[in-house]
Amino acid sequence: MWKRLAALAALAIAPCVAAQVPLPPAPLTLDEAIDRVARVHPDLRLPALQRAAAQARLEEAAFKPSLVFGVEIENALGTGGNRGFDAAETTVSLAGVLERGGKLDARRALAQANIDALAPQREVVRLDLMAEVARRYLAITAATAQRRIAVDDIGQRTRAVGAARQRLQAGASPAATLMTAQAALAQAELDRDRADQALRAARLSLAALWNARSVDFDTVSGDPLQLPMLQDFDQLAGLLERTPELAVIAGEERVREAQLQLASSRQRSDVSWQFGVRDMRDNGDTALVAGFSVPLGSMRRAGPEIRAAQAELAMSAVERQGRALRLHATLAEAHGRYETARVEVQRMDTDVLPQLLRAENAAGSAWRAGAISYMEWAQLQAMRMDALRRQLDAALSAQSALIEIQRLSGQPLVASANQETSP
Repeated sequence: MWKRLAALAALAIAPCVAAQVPLPPAPLTLDEAIDRVARVHPDLRLPALQRAAAQARLEEAAFKPSLVFGVEIENALGTGGNRGFDAAETTVSLAGVLERGGKLDARRALAQANIDALAPQREVVRLDLMAEVARRYLAITAATAQRRIAVDDIGQRTRAVGAARQRLQAGASPAATLMTAQAALAQAELDRDRADQALRAARLSLAALWNARSVDFDTVSGDPLQLPMLQDFDQLAGLLERTPELAVIAGEERVREAQLQLASSRQRSDVSWQFGVRDMRDNGDTALVAGFSVPLGSMRRAGPEIRAAQAELAMSAVERQGRALRLHATLAEAHGRYETARVEVQRMDTDVLPQLLRAENAAGSAWRAGAISYMEWAQLQAMRMDALRRQLDAALSAQSALIEIQRLSGQPLVASANQETSP
């Protein structure tokens, strides 16, 4: 998502010397972080198990009602002529259920719809997880940039302390000026230490996504100030029609259609049948026995279930409309936030920061010459640092909005890495 840092080194030293210098480890890229998470995160392994369970339920739905083998003994172990088994009548039967109304096909359709609904759900989980990887990766680049600003601040504050000490020794400024400069240096060092702590925490947070208890990378690639040019909002809005979040609702709608089909099939009663042979012990004769039964009132009993299924199916269209409106509003907010922040980063880089740097350098020379007070120089130093931090905050806001845009549109989170444009 952010511009990769590529370094091409032309080594002009002897091979024996180069062999003695260990190469620094390559920085971790966002692609590599995503790949690590994709291999081990349980949320991405769970859908395979869910599909296996749904596939088993599909196989179960394909079974017809089981045949029932039965043995029935009558007129046995009684009194009088029915003592023992002398007058016993034994019936061996086979019974089953004849399903009517397409119940078998309806069960299969429902089970298959549940399987089909897993794919968009799995994609939503994947996009959410990849977005979380990008956010934690962004936190590392943010802490790195904050540390870089703090180190820059320390450098200028150190130079100010040196100049204040020289002027104090020359009797050109009071001791309070040196102490003020030293206090400003201490604050800059505190900002650096705070950034170091934030960097350690962000690295651990990212490594935790691939179940690592320690961090095995030193740096990451990417610069949050590099912001790609986005497509027009209308083009991005068109991608929402294919977003997995709406596909999830479409899958749920197909499940509800199958549920309605299954409920409708229950309007026709199943026929239970039985066929067998009866053996009469008292005279040694045998006879066939057969029968069937049909429950009454099936259509009336199926009515409430059908109406409930119809209402749930109608809810799918309303839910899709509501979700589409929320997605469109979220995309509009994220797109506007990105473009606003991108403009701010550009203007700070081209207009504000160069002017402040020139003003700060001029103020430093004027203070050494005794033309202005130390507070005027210090104020310009603080203004430049504040501008750098403001630019970074705007860039981080833009990157967060970009992550949300890519999550909503279902596009790969690193797609813009090779499409960056200079501001």
